[in-house]
Amino acid sequence: MPDQPLIFPPEFLWGVSTSAHQVEGDNHNQWTEWENVGKTASGDRSGIACDWWKNAERDFDLARDLGLNALRFSVEWSRIEPQPGSFNQAAIERYREMLSGLHRRGIKPLVTLHHFTNPIWFELAGGFLSDRSVMHFERFARRVIEDLEDLCDTWVTFNEPNVYCTLGYLVGEFPPGQRSRLGATIRVLANIARAHARAYRVIHQLQPHAEVGWTDNYIVFQPADPDSRFDRTVAGWQHELFNSSFLRLIERGALIFPFSLISGDLKEVKGTCDFVGLNVYNRAHVRFDIKFPASLFGHIFIPEDVPQGDPGVNHAYGEAYPHAIYLASQNAARLKKPIYILENGVPDAQDRIRPWLITNAVREMHALIEQGIDLRGYFHWSLVDNFEWSEGWRLRFGLCALDRETQQRIARPSAQIYSAIVKANGLTEEVTPLAASTCDPSENTVR
Repeated sequence: MPDQPLIFPPEFLWGVSTSAHQVEGDNHNQWTEWENVGKTASGDRSGIACDWWKNAERDFDLARDLGLNALRFSVEWSRIEPQPGSFNQAAIERYREMLSGLHRRGIKPLVTLHHFTNPIWFELAGGFLSDRSVMHFERFARRVIEDLEDLCDTWVTFNEPNVYCTLGYLVGEFPPGQRSRLGATIRVLANIARAHARAYRVIHQLQPHAEVGWTDNYIVFQPADPDSRFDRTVAGWQHELFNSSFLRLIERGALIFPFSLISGDLKEVKGTCDFVGLNVYNRAHVRFDIKFPASLFGHIFIPEDVPQGDPGVNHAYGEAYPHAIYLASQNAARLKKPIYILENGVPDAQDRIRPWLITNAVREMHALIEQGIDLRGYFHWSLVDNFEWSEGWRLRFGLCALDRETQQRIARPSAQIYSAIVKANGLTEEVTPLAASTCDPSENTVR
């Protein structure tokens, strides 16, 4: 227990995050095609997912009952613009219903414009490798803001451009499934940055008071041997390319050399954010190995004896590392913008370590605020188990378990703990024993 309660500012946002493809069901985008031809590691399909397109309000009630005051979700581009320049007003009206439903429940919405999925027509035209992608995304963003601006004033343009580029063009785990294409990775990142900047300016043109940002995934790259110059070097390279590339674009309008030779002129990107969103989950351990050129000669691994959630299909998901929130926020603070933790969680079907993760995340965030970091919100991933991309239904991140057959939600103990933190606006003498009683630190590791 801390010496005194850890209380947060009164306007602090406590929420949950999700994305359209992972919860809505029955989408038709490039990820649907990827699933249909069996390219996910799990072989799973999203199907009706969590049935949000018909019944999102069921989970909005859950969020309200937990005491949450914010919820982040995404709009599905393929629903809104199924053909280039042709917009589906019925889909837009459904999103208006969702946003209105959140307002009625006293929950502030944050809307993400792009969370990994593209319309089929956009993907067939080359996706973000195409120079026309920037124009297409700007048109989509303009229409969304025109139709939804009275119901939302906080926008995330892109979710994790670093993950989208890395897994799609270096690792091959996401569509389009390309591997070891570093040049393509940089060009895609550059076009996403341009699309972000265009959307930023369009949003402020239509809605001057809006807050606009993006969110990056932040991984702590830990040298396997801190005394090894080689391990430290490759871990530093991975940090720079993965964690800091988009941040550097916002800060300086350019990538570091030699990537700047590939990216082209990106001066228009400089300064285009009102806040920084961070998705923070893991620490990865890195050992220099000449056999891993695609990861900049760093072999990434997770030791067996560290806290971690359930494993993925082919590998450990990652070390659960609450202190990553502190490190990620310190890294982003150089932009001198407000910061939101827009995703944080752990795949943990049995709730072995989620209570430990949540309570320690709260401690890390309070320490940041005490040190003057402008941290304004925490969004847990996720409210309910949802479709986890290549891992399908194997990884369970929800505060509430989902029975896919019946669509029944069953609250895990961590839901009660998070709700108590939210309602207390921090860690108090009443909350901390509740968390401690549900998590044995000796069970933090996978056996």
